[in-house]
Amino acid sequence: MSDQEFKPWGSDPEQQSSIFPVHAKRRTRLMGVAALAIVGAVLIILGALAAPFLWQTAPVLANNAQQIVAAPALQNDSSLLDDQEALAALYDAVAPSVVNIQVESSARLSTVPQIPGFPLPEGDLPLQRGQGSGFIYDNEGHIVTNNHVVEGAQKIVVNFNNGMWARAEIVATDPQADLAVIKVTPPQGMEWRPLALAEDNALKVGHMVIAIGNPFGLQGTMTTGIVSALGRGFPVGSFGAGRYTLPDVIQTDAAINPGNSGGPLLNLKGEVVGVNFAIESQTRQNSGVGFVIPVSIVKRVVPALIEEGAFKYAYLGLEGTTISADLAEALDLPDNTLGVYVSGVVPNGPSARAGLRGGNRTVTGPGGMEVRVGGDIVKAIDDMPVVRFEDLVSYLVTKAAPGQTVTLTVERDGEEIKLDVTLGERPTQVASSAPTQNGRLNARAAIAVAEQEVGSQLDGEIVEKVATPDERDGRDVWVVELSTETQTATVVVDAETGEVLDVTIE
Repeated sequence: MSDQEFKPWGSDPEQQSSIFPVHAKRRTRLMGVAALAIVGAVLIILGALAAPFLWQTAPVLANNAQQIVAAPALQNDSSLLDDQEALAALYDAVAPSVVNIQVESSARLSTVPQIPGFPLPEGDLPLQRGQGSGFIYDNEGHIVTNNHVVEGAQKIVVNFNNGMWARAEIVATDPQADLAVIKVTPPQGMEWRPLALAEDNALKVGHMVIAIGNPFGLQGTMTTGIVSALGRGFPVGSFGAGRYTLPDVIQTDAAINPGNSGGPLLNLKGEVVGVNFAIESQTRQNSGVGFVIPVSIVKRVVPALIEEGAFKYAYLGLEGTTISADLAEALDLPDNTLGVYVSGVVPNGPSARAGLRGGNRTVTGPGGMEVRVGGDIVKAIDDMPVVRFEDLVSYLVTKAAPGQTVTLTVERDGEEIKLDVTLGERPTQVASSAPTQNGRLNARAAIAVAEQEVGSQLDGEIVEKVATPDERDGRDVWVVELSTETQTATVVVDAETGEVLDVTIE
């Protein structure tokens, strides 16, 4: 054994000096970690407790450059602001000239509910209340609106933009254009400002338009949109009486609702381009398809209503339709044949007297469509091309008058001919050009022929119309009696040709 004495590890002072620092470092490290953990836990607890207060005062941290989030600068287009101010200025200028019209009228019998076992009371029926819009037309107190707004009215009150009102009376109405003129005495102290009318045919599809009126009774409502289409044809008038096509109707997507009827449609100059009168909707509310009577018709009809009490429409006396692909096939016409096919002419009417031909026999076309073939095709009127039926009607309404002679360019059997037609006055009763199955005029058509022949010669309104079949000199005829309060006209009409054979007025 060595003379060195065995000593346990660590008992030597040198060994102790080498190992104890290692233990001391480890303990120091452990104590540091523990201290950090305690401090971290304390900070977490304090942070949780202080979070609500820090959240509430978060805005003060905006001074810290690292936390600033700058809002983007608002970039306004000056042209949009100008447009906005222009619309506001237009409203301020025009709104005082747009009125709310409140109407009381007798209820029609068909609108009054009847309970079985409880007959309707005799005497006056309960009053109905309605409302619409209108606009100041001139300095004489005249206001333009729709016929259907004031039809049958017993009491009319016009409410103005400034809160004033006035009672109105009907000057005249025109159901065939759905226009009416009423008149008021302007309230004392009120500034009376008629609206300017725009030029004819100045609108284009896409032009911006503004409607001002009283939808659902909300007075002074302004809506905007564009012209969606031009040249629409729209049926107006009552079934069983005069029902015709109103031409050149404007279509717009500006919101039009019940109560807007009779109010103006305006261009960006504040000029009237038309009168709002109808919408296409399944719910009687705006669906973006509104219809407007054009200013060109307003300019013709309204002055006549004021000065003469009625507007006289030119009348050709024909039934026609725009040639379509199906109709061209049924008539065996070349593709893209354009014009108006004359399916019938009113017996003894202006077109018939000029020699225009309507269809003379019926055939079944594609899809079971029945067509009277053999008629002429109208290609132009006074050298103005006719492509659609609306073109023909538009010319008659806006450019022609009863008694005027027009030249029709007609295609017949592949050849082009010209016919001079002296226009008549449109009758209030629709004259049918279609004979019955046995080739005879029906009673309604015979009455229409008689009215056209003698209506202007009778004093007062025709209150009774009777057509009786008879025979004269071997010819089948209708003997038509038209009676007013003081006169009776007897008109004998050939039942096959529509020719007037005899007239007596007593």
